[in-house]
Amino acid sequence: MRNFGSISISLRFQLAVPVIHLEHESDGADARRELVPAETQTRVLRMKAFYAALADTRATQIAEFAVALPLLLVMVVGIFDFGNAYNLKQKVTNTAREAAQMGASQPTNDLSNAPPASIRAIRDLVSNSLQSSKVNDCGLATAAATPAGGATPWKWSFTVSCGTAGNFVLTVDRGYVFTSSVTAGGTPVKMISTNVTLLYPYKWQFDRVITLLAPTYIYPGTTQISVTSVMANQS
Repeated sequence: MRNFGSISISLRFQLAVPVIHLEHESDGADARRELVPAETQTRVLRMKAFYAALADTRATQIAEFAVALPLLLVMVVGIFDFGNAYNLKQKVTNTAREAAQMGASQPTNDLSNAPPASIRAIRDLVSNSLQSSKVNDCGLATAAATPAGGATPWKWSFTVSCGTAGNFVLTVDRGYVFTSSVTAGGTPVKMISTNVTLLYPYKWQFDRVITLLAPTYIYPGTTQISVTSVMANQS
């Protein structure tokens, strides 16, 4: 028997999935069938999924909120912080005005005492006024008076600690010389007055959040609110 050898035949098949596109033909032709490879269809589906993911804005909104949150927090805290500082200054100003009016009506014949009763009365008024305005007096009601005018007994001060915020200082000068706008013979009239000065510390909260935007920025933690009121003595 003769051996004619062997012949190896390799057949390659490419799977094609029929995709039907319906097109309206003016001549009334039937639907046209196209054969698109399965690999091409897979690529098309992947591209559609990719573009659909790009069109999804849910993740974008979360990212935008994360970026805007620190700025929003700084703005909100800043508004409340500066508002509180302004309100505090208004309350301290009203207290200083009341204290100056009361001091101007007090007699001056007790200023040689140590400390004068009129000076302690002004201290008590300042303490009560602050407490009625919901402001911490830092223990001013029990603070001791110290001479602040050197050899003259007209000027006294009270210093108390407000904790980490700093010291609260009340200074009363019963012999303050005030030059009024009234003139006598062309010369401005000088009047002996009561000068009340309040130095109240305000501790900022803004410095705790500003570092979210500027980590290296140094913001002062405490500010001394200074208020002065002058009233001419009546006696």
